[in-house]
Amino acid sequence: MRTISTSKSNKISNKNYFRKYWQLYAMMTLPIIYFIVFKYLPMFGNILAFRRFKPGVSAFGTGFVGLSYFKMFMADASFWRAFSNTLLISLFNIVVNFPIPIIFAILLNEVKNRRFKKFIQTSSYMPRFVSTVVVISMLGEILSPSSGILNRILHDLFGMQPIFFLNEPSFFRAIYVMTDTWQFTGWTAIIYLAAITGVSSELFESAQIDGANRFKQIWYVTLPSIMPTIMVMLILNVGRLLSVGFEKVLLLYTPNNSMVSDIIDTFVYRVGMQNQNYSYATAVGLFGGVIGIILVSSANYFSKKVTGEGVY
Repeated sequence: MRTISTSKSNKISNKNYFRKYWQLYAMMTLPIIYFIVFKYLPMFGNILAFRRFKPGVSAFGTGFVGLSYFKMFMADASFWRAFSNTLLISLFNIVVNFPIPIIFAILLNEVKNRRFKKFIQTSSYMPRFVSTVVVISMLGEILSPSSGILNRILHDLFGMQPIFFLNEPSFFRAIYVMTDTWQFTGWTAIIYLAAITGVSSELFESAQIDGANRFKQIWYVTLPSIMPTIMVMLILNVGRLLSVGFEKVLLLYTPNNSMVSDIIDTFVYRVGMQNQNYSYATAVGLFGGVIGIILVSSANYFSKKVTGEGVY
């Protein structure tokens, strides 16, 4: 009897909660519709990886071919080059741009002048709202071999000949990572700043009483307190290892730097959109998605083992 009455009371309380906060549920409808339309419904297109697509016949292909397309790209040297380029760029990006927002957020939290702090914070996250096309256009002007300010400085100070930075394979990864640093450091730091402000001030007071200086307070109080947030962000970054920014890479892509700039997304674009081999491109994209799931699951398992926290 007690169990039945408890379940009834829970149902009533849930209904009252829904009636009280129905505005919040109403706000969820647009994001839910977005994910259904643009994330879940396109998943049905993955069936093309196992069927032969013919234009004008059927959107889901005509004949079942099994794993033929998977075997094709496994034997394709261009795919493995794109795969290795994707991994190298992503790993380089994580090594450089994962710790920088954490350090920036901690340093910004130590600033006591509110006006200066707000100015730095606003200035740092504003580049996030600049279009990638505009960023690459600005970069092209700065690094231009004829009129770029960097080449002028190098020539005036060191007598160096102009360098076509955007066309040199050796500079591609560094340029990609530096633009990401400029564009996303301040934006990502907001998450860590929010986590830092949630740390109890009593912990800092206790550490200060024990004689800990600011550096030790950061090391022994701030970092351990925001470690769950750091691990969640790391899991998300690891899950995007094979999802390097397609738009930026495509804008930086040139025939001369193609050996280092050709990634899985540009490979899929070239095979699918330019060569119109949609089934082959779908198989490559599906492979990348599966690898992403494996990476996220592995990183989540590792996070739970180390910190006891995970995404799920």
